[in-house]
Amino acid sequence: MLSGLLSFKNQYRTLHLTWFAFFLTFVCWFNFTPFATVIGKELNFDESQIKTLLICNLAITIPARIVIGALLDKYGPRITYSILLIFAIVPCIATALAQDFTQMVIARLLMGIVGSGFVLGIRMVSEWFPAKDIGIAQGIYGGWGNFGAFGAEFALPLIAGGTAFLAGGSTNWRLTIVLTGVIAAIYGVIYFNSVTDTPPGKEYKRPKKYGAMEVTSARDFYGLLIMNFGLIFALGLLAWRLAQKKLHFLNPGQMYFIWLLLAGLYAYQSYQAWLVNRDVVLGRKQFAPAERYEFSQVALLQFTYITNFGSELAAVSMLPVFFEKTFGLEHAAAAMVAATYPFLNLFSRPSGGFISDKFGSRKWTMTVVSGLIGVAYLVAHQIDKTWALPIAVAVTMFSALFAQAGCGGTFAIVPLIKKEITGQVAGNVGAYGNFGGVVYLTIFSLTDAPTLFAAMGMGALLCAFLCAFFLKEPQNSFGLDKSQTIGIGTSPTEELG
Repeated sequence: MLSGLLSFKNQYRTLHLTWFAFFLTFVCWFNFTPFATVIGKELNFDESQIKTLLICNLAITIPARIVIGALLDKYGPRITYSILLIFAIVPCIATALAQDFTQMVIARLLMGIVGSGFVLGIRMVSEWFPAKDIGIAQGIYGGWGNFGAFGAEFALPLIAGGTAFLAGGSTNWRLTIVLTGVIAAIYGVIYFNSVTDTPPGKEYKRPKKYGAMEVTSARDFYGLLIMNFGLIFALGLLAWRLAQKKLHFLNPGQMYFIWLLLAGLYAYQSYQAWLVNRDVVLGRKQFAPAERYEFSQVALLQFTYITNFGSELAAVSMLPVFFEKTFGLEHAAAAMVAATYPFLNLFSRPSGGFISDKFGSRKWTMTVVSGLIGVAYLVAHQIDKTWALPIAVAVTMFSALFAQAGCGGTFAIVPLIKKEITGQVAGNVGAYGNFGGVVYLTIFSLTDAPTLFAAMGMGALLCAFLCAFFLKEPQNSFGLDKSQTIGIGTSPTEELG
């Protein structure tokens, strides 16, 4: 696998084209973060408004990842990814043209749709690589794509500063943000004309039913309903945050109306799940052992992604402000220092997938890495202005190393659950990463950075405990016969490629 990475042929060509698509979606998604304080000063936003915008940037990605996952399974990653990249120009222009808090909230909510691009590449990569290499392949896709957050935090301030003469000497954040959207849209056209959903001669498997995730037992149906509620809860939490008096965005009546709409959305989502799964719930249909999977394992992977990717989203979003406020750095310098956290994605997320492939146990890889995430964040909890800046940076990089490796470990398992619904599984697991980001950033908006680090650390330690006792090793997940099907803990795994 590693020996072919420098190649631009066959599956490696698809991998490189796809991780770069993901890279551009992350540059767009995080193009607000390095300019948060500059935009706040120019548009007269207070600190609570800036923190709320960071939450808005993540929130809509929660339902978007589920919708995108379903569209992915139906239409394939090629067309879905291309459309999403082209769409990115819309929220980029909206952000650049925003003149007040309301307009900026709408722009960043729309940008959350672009943040859902991750799940598309999960299915694309799983189609092109075999099971024995799926961890490292997904780690490279996710890690090198997540490197886009570094690109945003490190490169965009340089571009904005270099073009300041076009904005009367001020940081030219508006032009810079538009530029990210233009590049993404152009690449969307290139991607559409450069890839195929599967290797030649391989069939693209689609789910037999659409509208909701298909489960294989009645008990799993009720688990699906519970986990769907968690995502609705995160959106309700955002509505509550936007209704705080000092934000002047929603009044209590509007907040209750949004909650009512969310309740209706949950009811509709539950009804769709019933339509797809009623034969299983009523006992009129039974899946053969080779077609079954355990939804409890999906739920546990959702929790692992809260603690690793959710914490990463929160850290990448708040670290520029944290370093600026704690150590008195200028905003561009603070953004570049904070960029050391996403920089590690270049190798730490692939390392998580690589270890999962080579360690011989995906379960224990996930357990150990989750525990190390917890320890690292609890150390970061102690950072304050008395620390030397290099030591503080080293501790946050230590946290990043394990959080990102945990992401790689999670998605070394996700594609092995059930091939036909990989997009939906990846969408749901990915959505819970954003759920974690929203919850963690809400904690940050109400408290401070040390409290946030402590919450992320304790969550990761709890996750390690649950993985040790309840996560099951995917059977035969290190490369098998092509005639076999995919499952987790209950059935063999198909050769992916």
